[in-house]
Amino acid sequence: MDAFELTPGTPIVLYLHTPKEKVWGLLVSLSPAGVILHGLDLVTFDEWMRQEARGDERLIDLCTIFYPMSRLERLERDDALGTLPSYAERFEREVGRSVFDVLGVRERGERASAPRRRGASDRPGRPH
Repeated sequence: MDAFELTPGTPIVLYLHTPKEKVWGLLVSLSPAGVILHGLDLVTFDEWMRQEARGDERLIDLCTIFYPMSRLERLERDDALGTLPSYAERFEREVGRSVFDVLGVRERGERASAPRRRGASDRPGRPH
């Protein structure tokens, strides 16, 4: 078993309370005050993944947000569980690109060149 490494850029799942939420994203920082991640609520993960797979305009995207430690119930590294793939692995299988590539981030948090954002002007027949 690998050590429980939580460095910036590590895909994680947060379980929060009051209100109860599950959030997936890439760790930005972890401190006694709380967790900062670039992510989204797990309720929207599948739709975000389908949006990226279809190449649709980005209506759903990730945001960078701070969660205070007082709300944190559990933090997990986004790992595969037996035969169940991790969220990041599911994303790559469905979209054909890694979450790191789509978000313009190299593994372990290094910024790559910014990803090209799709918008209304990227549709065929529209002037740029």
